[in-house]
Amino acid sequence: MAKFFGNLHLVLATGVVLAVLVMLQFGGSATVDANSVFRWLHVFFGILWIGLLYYLNFVQVPTMPAIPAEQKGAVTGHIAPKVFFFFRYAALLTVITGLVIAWVSGYAHQALTFSGEGNVNLIGLGMWLALIMAFNVWFIIWPAQKKILNLGATEATAEEKAAAAPRALYASRTNTLLSLPMLYCMVSANLG
Repeated sequence: MAKFFGNLHLVLATGVVLAVLVMLQFGGSATVDANSVFRWLHVFFGILWIGLLYYLNFVQVPTMPAIPAEQKGAVTGHIAPKVFFFFRYAALLTVITGLVIAWVSGYAHQALTFSGEGNVNLIGLGMWLALIMAFNVWFIIWPAQKKILNLGATEATAEEKAAAAPRALYASRTNTLLSLPMLYCMVSANLG
């Protein structure tokens, strides 16, 4: 039992198999097609993305000042790089799966241009908020964090790190702010 639950990849693979079994078992009462699979993936990646956004804003960032200097390396050297890997790729995959759903369902252009009606425009607003948030992740937060954490080939001076920290914080807090109306749009539009 410990070996199974100690292996995240095995747990995830088993979860996927169980999800497929549920899809096959209940296929008569719920359509299982490419669109429903992409919706499922969109929700999974969205939960991962927003969950990590909230973890960073509600737990890690506010706690860092209270961590003794000699222990901060454990967070910045081991935890934060993993968090930011999953954070940025969850953002990317959430956006990609959402765009695929909108395209396959035939409302992508109307939603993105606000030329539809009612729920199509609501989902379009949610899409634009998510695109802004993903932009912040990839082009503001991640470049700043590479400097702050000295990741990859990014070496930064103390001054560069000090300048990057507020940019990352403001973009992250902007994403937290935008996540609330974005989630409302996504849940309420329900374009099934």
